[in-house]
Amino acid sequence: MVDTTVHLMRHGEVHNPAGVLYGRLPGYRLSERGVAMAELVARTLGGDEGAPRRDVVSVVASPLERAQQTAAPIAAAFGLDVVTDERLIEAENHFQGRTFGVGDGSLRHPEHWPHLRNPFRPSWGEAYTVQVARMTAAVHAARDAARGHEVVLVSHQLPIWVTRLALEGRRLWHDPRRRQCALASLTTLRFSGDRLVGIGYSEPAASLLPGASKVAGA
Repeated sequence: MVDTTVHLMRHGEVHNPAGVLYGRLPGYRLSERGVAMAELVARTLGGDEGAPRRDVVSVVASPLERAQQTAAPIAAAFGLDVVTDERLIEAENHFQGRTFGVGDGSLRHPEHWPHLRNPFRPSWGEAYTVQVARMTAAVHAARDAARGHEVVLVSHQLPIWVTRLALEGRRLWHDPRRRQCALASLTTLRFSGDRLVGIGYSEPAASLLPGASKVAGA
């Protein structure tokens, strides 16, 4: 069997001074720290930070600006172009563009409460099962195109996390505060042929995480 590795990478920190859930809204770019995160991961994968150079033959990204920016230095490190895959996009979310909290956020307003009626689907946005289906399809397509090598897919925290939960046979509804998917992290899927044989997790940009924004996109 041919071994193939698919890295699901979360984008770097986003410039978001208002602290909103930015979801799929345009115009949300990486912060200076986010750019530095992307560049550090590119150097790490490229073998410039003491680790062996990885065998990356493709870099694929969500169409959103923050993902494209994160993917760019990685693609450049391997002499590749960034491929865009719509299936890697952020989860749809009713609360995008709003702050989300009890004190001064959307939870103060009764008109939003019906969107919180079912946390298991969830009722405030794209169903977890739909996210898993599109992400898994993107993973399989990337794996097939990069047989015997490695590919980096740049996506977003929630789609990456629920995909990992599904692959590990865990329930999809969860506490967002417990997601293991930090900024610029890698959730690594190892395949032997078409069979998933291992899941790993690493934070190549861990040195830049202290002080980074903890607001997720969705």
